Amino acid sequence: MLELDASRRSALTRFESLRAEQKSVGKSVSKASPEEREELLRQAKSLAAEVKEAEAEAGRLADELDAVLARVPNIVQPDAPEGGVDDFRVVETVGEPRSFDFTPRDHLELGEMLGAVDMERGAKVSGARFYFLTGVGAQLELALLNMAMNQAVQAGFTPMIPPVLVKPETMEGTGFLGEHSDEVYHLDDDDLYLVGTSEVPLAGYHAGEILPADALPNRYIGWSPCFRREAGSYGKDTRGIIRVHQFNKVEMFVYTHPDQADEEHLRLLAWEREMLDKLDLPYRVVDIAGGDLGTSAARKYDCEAWIPTQETYRELTSTSNCTDFQSRRLNVRFRDGQGKPRFAATLNGTLATTRWIVAILENHQREDGSVAVPEALRPYLGRDVLEPVVAPRKR
Repeated sequence: MLELDASRRSALTRFESLRAEQKSVGKSVSKASPEEREELLRQAKSLAAEVKEAEAEAGRLADELDAVLARVPNIVQPDAPEGGVDDFRVVETVGEPRSFDFTPRDHLELGEMLGAVDMERGAKVSGARFYFLTGVGAQLELALLNMAMNQAVQAGFTPMIPPVLVKPETMEGTGFLGEHSDEVYHLDDDDLYLVGTSEVPLAGYHAGEILPADALPNRYIGWSPCFRREAGSYGKDTRGIIRVHQFNKVEMFVYTHPDQADEEHLRLLAWEREMLDKLDLPYRVVDIAGGDLGTSAARKYDCEAWIPTQETYRELTSTSNCTDFQSRRLNVRFRDGQGKPRFAATLNGTLATTRWIVAILENHQREDGSVAVPEALRPYLGRDVLEPVVAPRKR
């Protein structure tokens, strides 16, 4: 990157020097004597070719530099744990995993008994890692997402249903076309990308704008379907709806003053925890290590719920502080107290997704295959218990 930057600067200097010389020669032609004019015209023609060549070289190097810069990730905050995927720090564990006096069923078996999940027909219609949510499954997801939307609106977020097809510059600006490009669906004929999170269109919502300082923090809550290719996940979580190609998600997205981004990050985490607490799910909060952060995140916290049949914690929420990384690429600014434009900080956080159904079914199941609905969810779902519609398998 530094070598390209030096080469680009050198090429730009050469171009500007040649162009200045070309202009000087051009001015001399009209003042020259007939004997001198022919030589000056020859020089001007030669310089024109050199200027064109130098301009093209400077442009080529600028494009190469931009391509390299686009792959440079955000700067990791110093307090983030060092290391890779297994080096996260457990910040807090909330609730105790439930002790069952029967052998618990996994979410797919429960979903089939409840008439809530149909993987077989999902695969028939669309292929592996697709599914139908049916009956109470569809109702459960709508109830969960509506509950999340309502919580966010009450906290002052503006509700949004964004487009899920975005232009390359929007996907690139959020940092999803670098190391994550193989996860993204692309429509070649239209040159549009299907988003894997509403973070992408919400980050592009104010692209190229200067926001008034008193508008910050500017909080949005987006509800959208999300699409991920799950490249490289062959053989992982093939059973059920944990790792799928399409799901629904309610996502918090915030533009704020860079000096307030760390505090806002903790607020987003608190709102995620509020949702998990309402659903009476045992979970832990983890601080993700620097080597496991995505391109745009400077710091990230995940909330992982206990999944009884797997006897482990699995990610349900993630909240990232992207500082001014995305706003620089998308040119989102605000005016500070002196009226000077500055790049805003952007943050995002999950408030509910389809995957939450896994934790709800498994943690609140009963021996007969029914599932107790968490009290806070009952007004949205209109029932206290999900009853089986298919006889349980012999165990």
